[in-house]
Amino acid sequence: MLALLIRDLRISVRAGGGFGLGLGFFLIICVLVPLGVGPDREVLGPAAPGILWVGALLACLLSLDRIFALDYEDGSLDLLATAPLPLEAVVFIKALVHWLTTGLPLVLISPLLGILLHLPDAAQGWLMLSLLLGTPALSVLGAFGASLTVGLRRGGLLLSLLVLPLYMPTLIFGAEVIRRGALGMDVSTPLALLAGISLGSVALLPFAAAAALRINLR
Repeated sequence: MLALLIRDLRISVRAGGGFGLGLGFFLIICVLVPLGVGPDREVLGPAAPGILWVGALLACLLSLDRIFALDYEDGSLDLLATAPLPLEAVVFIKALVHWLTTGLPLVLISPLLGILLHLPDAAQGWLMLSLLLGTPALSVLGAFGASLTVGLRRGGLLLSLLVLPLYMPTLIFGAEVIRRGALGMDVSTPLALLAGISLGSVALLPFAAAAALRINLR
């Protein structure tokens, strides 16, 4: 598993489809919104939680089609399917690599972009925590969607249509954590729901994605 993790991390960095693409897109969204609506703190501050979470969601969405596509094109996915390593573990590693190259950089840069969008100081910690708890679900849900569309020509649009509805609960609860944190309200309920979505996705979806891959590779 460690060898596969290192291999996929190297491929993601060399191909430029994970770290640079998602991070750059997230930065562009958070820069363009103030330019479009104006720098008014009273306007940007309340909208910042939603803007940041929508930007993170779309940034994660950009590189989903690459989770299995490169391995499918060069035949590596067939070898992984017949390897001693369970296919469920392969899916988990692929999702983990996507999170390490896309989700984790978004978590680390989010405080800077929160300042750019006039997010209240009291919400900065909740912003990082919500992204830290929520972005793993985005990666695992994305890996499940990618397993359904692997091998399809121009499957990126179909993948987006499949995954976006599944992203909605994470988006809602993630933004709600930040909003409540900014107002000094109790965040335990949306935070617990956000963590539950991520834990449930990590526990169950690798098995569903592995089953979908087996069907598509027949």
